[in-house]
Formats: sequence, C-alpha cells, structure tokens
Amino acid sequence: MKKRSGKIAGNKPRVRRKRVSVRHAESRANAVFLVGFMGAGKSSVGRVLGDQLNWVFEDLDDRIERRAGQTIAEIFRNSGEAEFRRAEHEALVQLLEELRGGGARIVALGGGTFAQEKNRRAIQASGVTTIFLDAPVRELWQRCTEQSTPGSERPLQVTANQFRELHKARLPYYTTATMRLDTEGKSIDDIAAEIVQALGLKRIIIRQEQGEVE
Repeated sequence: MKKRSGKIAGNKPRVRRKRVSVRHAESRANAVFLVGFMGAGKSSVGRVLGDQLNWVFEDLDDRIERRAGQTIAEIFRNSGEAEFRRAEHEALVQLLEELRGGGARIVALGGGTFAQEKNRRAIQASGVTTIFLDAPVRELWQRCTEQSTPGSERPLQVTANQFRELHKARLPYYTTATMRLDTEGKSIDDIAAEIVQALGLKRIIIRQEQGEVE
C-alpha cells in the first residue's frame, strides 16, 4: 500500500461506479473487523480508520506474535499452519472477550482468519460488524509482490497460480461479511471515509484503552 493520500499500490486510474453492499443485521457498535485476502489493505485502512475515529486499532497477527513470542513466518516455519491456526483462534477468542468489556476497536484480521469456520462463527455470534475489502486477484498479487521485502514474506504467498487458487477458495467466506467494499482504484483515505459513511460511525472524544493494545 502507498501512503494514505495515494492510491493502493498496483492500481491504474479509472472511472468506476462505487460498489458498497451492506447486509442488514444486528451488530456490535463498538467494533469493526476488516476481512479479506492478502494485499487487501486491511491494516492500512484499519490504521486510518482508527485515527479518524479515535478508536483503538489492532492487527490480530500482532497479538498472535506477542502471545507466541514468534513472528507469523516463524510459527509457520517451526510448527506448521495447523499450529498457527490454533494460536490464531485463541488470540481471536481473547480479543472477542475483551470487546465484551467495552471500548471501541478497529481490527484487521489475517487473510485466512475469516475462512476458518470456528473463527467465523465466533465473530458472527459476537455481533461484530465485518467488512470485506475486495479487489481483483491480479491486483492483490501485485500489491503483495511490491510490498514483499526480505524477512517480511507472506508464508502462503508462493506462486501466482497457488495465490489465485487460495483466493478462489476463500472468497465465498469473505462474501458472508456484513459489508463488501470494492477498493480498486481508491485511496486509503477514501476507503476509510466510505466505511465511516456506510456504517454511520462516530468519532469518540475520550478513548478507552483496554486489553493487550494499551
């Protein structure tokens, strides 16, 4: 992702109709979870949303790494994906428990978090609003490739074909989110503004810090 005022990396300027779809459902007013594939911009958009609303922002992967004392790549390399998914679910359950205590939070989920059934059920049962940040798979691959630096490789970003197949497998789960937002050709600030407007989110004056992100 480029800086906030720029377009998302890999995009070409074009005129598009805005696509925002929202499912009408009861949702928790104090939390928004961003879901989507690798390169969707969940962390970048989440940080901007947190700044705009004065809400706490958290990347679930950061919580997993703190709890495990290892990076995501190290967990995959040393223990495999099954162990990572176990750690991911435990971190998510802890986070959802904290949200029941109050406070406002924007959370960026890992690319596979919402595709795991027990995670998705736990999130949906909590009433948290989920937003699917959508983009063409070719663009997601380009963003991930441009963002990749030594030591920051994504464990499941292997080849373009495998990337495409994994995206295809996860897409049906992403589309069950509360809201689907097309991010192609949009700046990070514009994406955040669309979310605020669509959900009617309000900036808070005094922020209540809680949990591990204090």
